[in-house]
Amino acid sequence: MKNIIYRLLSLTILLAVFSCDRNFDEINTNTVDPTSESVDPIFLLNNAIINTSFSNAQIVYDMGLVQQIVTPNSGFLTGANYNQDNRVVTDDHWVKYYENVIKNTGDIIGQLEAEGAPDRPNLLHMTRLIQALTFMILTDEYGDIPYFEAGKGVTEQIVLPRYDTQEVIYSDLIKEVKEAVDGLDEGESSENGEVLYSGDISKWKRFGNSLLLRLGMRLTEVNASLAEQTVMDAYNGGLMQSNEDNYVVRHDSNFTNGAGNFLNASEANNFYLVDTFVDFLSDTNDPRLMSLALRFVGATSGPEQVIEAGSKDPAEQVGMPMGYDNGTIGAVVNDLGLASFYDFTQVDRYRIVKQTAPMYIITYSQTQLLLAEAAIRGWVNENPEELYNEGVMAHMELMAEYDESVAIETADINAYLIENPFDANNAIEQINNQYWVSCFLNGPEAFANFRRSGFPDLQSNPYPAQDISTDFVNRLTYPNSELATNSENLSVAVSQMGPDNLETKVWWDQ
Repeated sequence: MKNIIYRLLSLTILLAVFSCDRNFDEINTNTVDPTSESVDPIFLLNNAIINTSFSNAQIVYDMGLVQQIVTPNSGFLTGANYNQDNRVVTDDHWVKYYENVIKNTGDIIGQLEAEGAPDRPNLLHMTRLIQALTFMILTDEYGDIPYFEAGKGVTEQIVLPRYDTQEVIYSDLIKEVKEAVDGLDEGESSENGEVLYSGDISKWKRFGNSLLLRLGMRLTEVNASLAEQTVMDAYNGGLMQSNEDNYVVRHDSNFTNGAGNFLNASEANNFYLVDTFVDFLSDTNDPRLMSLALRFVGATSGPEQVIEAGSKDPAEQVGMPMGYDNGTIGAVVNDLGLASFYDFTQVDRYRIVKQTAPMYIITYSQTQLLLAEAAIRGWVNENPEELYNEGVMAHMELMAEYDESVAIETADINAYLIENPFDANNAIEQINNQYWVSCFLNGPEAFANFRRSGFPDLQSNPYPAQDISTDFVNRLTYPNSELATNSENLSVAVSQMGPDNLETKVWWDQ
């Protein structure tokens, strides 16, 4: 009897083993891993697009370095306010873009190219454009960065990528963007599920060419011939035609604006518009001042900064000067007759940087202004005055997309352009001053174009204890996370580029 029982038990176990073996592949296939083939790569692209929105490092560094927004506070917020190094903050740009955008674009490209002849070429070329945009931001911020080996942790198991020089990176970015734009084809499979342009190939092409224009204009001071050729190629390919073509990351109550979270939560009472920026808008009677600014007149504390107490009257706006900390800003407050430093003008965080506000990465306004400069240089056959006016107008019209309550009337736009006409004798400075304004809330681009063009003509930050001996910060330092994990490759980059500090210039800024 026992033998029969043992035999039956053994047979049951064997049947169970064979049954498990038959289903082994199905049971052990990960159907939720976003890098799995079971996931449509369009979702990876959407995640990449969403994460091209700027990290909050732009508020602490980039926007402060171009003197638009500043805080007198130190600690975690140390950065442009003192021209001091803070690698905890510079880590934000690096981690956000490499661990999100570049990881996702690398996974998509690796997966599609592994197919040999991908059946979704438009998805491949859209991905290449998003990746090129992100690499451009990264190399403009830091200089030499991991490029050719970046984003290949999954496809090629490269976890410690080598660094490439910015000169080589820019050359390849130009090639990548041209090839991606040329490869986009309305006759191929549609990608309507992407969140940027809903599969509209003509808009993707115009975005790609506008990115190419930006790449070309960045090289005006280091390689004029390549800059001219790249700009001409972008122009001939077709650029953004209106605000409908803007590269914009939309937000809602579920997916909120990072800057909106930052400036409406822990840092709601800490950041203020710089007097340089406020005065520039005020002196030219710019209607954007009323749209962008909000001052809580007489506020002596953060709790008094409520929307009902805010004034948008341009005549009442008072920007905070650069170069002061918590110990010294009090003297400035007294000299100006303010109630406290809470009495300085802020960006309107209830409308312009509310948590559901859009974030603009590349715009028609910026594109027109860059094209206006190219026209002044004789690189395109266009009327620079018309391009300039269109660029200024487009940015003013954009205010309505933040909040209808801060929309600028067409009559006010026209009045501004009449009162502040295009000056052909001072065109380069005038165009780039407007580009500075048009890049408000796009700190990386404002910082890059300031270094390239030298405009606006800013006075250096007078804070007495700085980490630089130059007039301005020239780049951000590599983050602690990279120093700890990829130090060997980073050391090679530093030996080629120069010291890893705030003074070393990137290649196109030599």
